[in-house]
Amino acid sequence: MCLAIPTRVVELLPDGQALVDLGGVRKAISLELVDDVAPGDYVIVHVGYALTKLDQEEAERTLALMVEAGIDVSGEAASA
Repeated sequence: MCLAIPTRVVELLPDGQALVDLGGVRKAISLELVDDVAPGDYVIVHVGYALTKLDQEEAERTLALMVEAGIDVSGEAASA
């Protein structure tokens, strides 16, 4: 099973890269597949690539559903 996660862009980096944050976990990803991304935007990330932009409301709704389903998106260990 593959999982693509809504993630907030923190900073644009050189060479088509961006720094993203998900629950305090930061990672550099590629923006090569998505146009017009700015800091504060949400993107769907899968295996290090942004696949598409997502509006903030939809991103927050999706993240809340993931938490409800028991998927830890906080960057901390999930509680049982």
